[in-house]
Amino acid sequence: MVLVAPSGAGKTTLAHRLVAASDRFVFSISATTRAPRGGEQDGVDYYFVSDDDFEAMIDAGELAEWAAVHGRLYGTPRTALEAAALRGEHVVLDIDVQGARQIRDSVPDARLIFVLPPSVAVLMKRLTGRGTEGAGEVERRLRSALDELQAASEFEHRVVNDDLDRCLEQIEEIVTGEQTEALNAVPLENIDVLRAGIARVLAEEYENVSS
Repeated sequence: MVLVAPSGAGKTTLAHRLVAASDRFVFSISATTRAPRGGEQDGVDYYFVSDDDFEAMIDAGELAEWAAVHGRLYGTPRTALEAAALRGEHVVLDIDVQGARQIRDSVPDARLIFVLPPSVAVLMKRLTGRGTEGAGEVERRLRSALDELQAASEFEHRVVNDDLDRCLEQIEEIVTGEQTEALNAVPLENIDVLRAGIARVLAEEYENVSS
């Protein structure tokens, strides 16, 4: 199961909640070249590796998918997917659009789910509320969100993370095949509204911020 969303939509929180709620799901730990954030542990939150080590993993075919995101490299080790499949578990991947496209091509039966924020205001609150990113980093993430939201139409399943518990229920129903047609019918017009709102924020608040 692949969760994709712009930064601040809450996909990582959803992934952790899903895994914590059921032993049917396991969280795939990604490899990354970025530095650990406060409290993160190697082998628990991510596999933190150097640029050279990451490139070696690519060359050796050890990654099921990988992508450059916000100037850092992220990837999914194949060994984690293979081990979970042997145990009959659902692997939860918290990755970006580039990685999701690779998984879609290499794992035909994967369930790809795009998670949307309920509004631009909520997205901004989540981004700025972390307190770990400066104005320039928030601007970069907003610009990335414009591109990521444009790709939402590629995904069969789309959910809005307004109420965390309800969103979690919808994702579980999608994975287990219990979803209804209405669950996936987030209108593309809603996505256009989000993109327009982000563009306004960028123009009004970040026009003079260097990226």
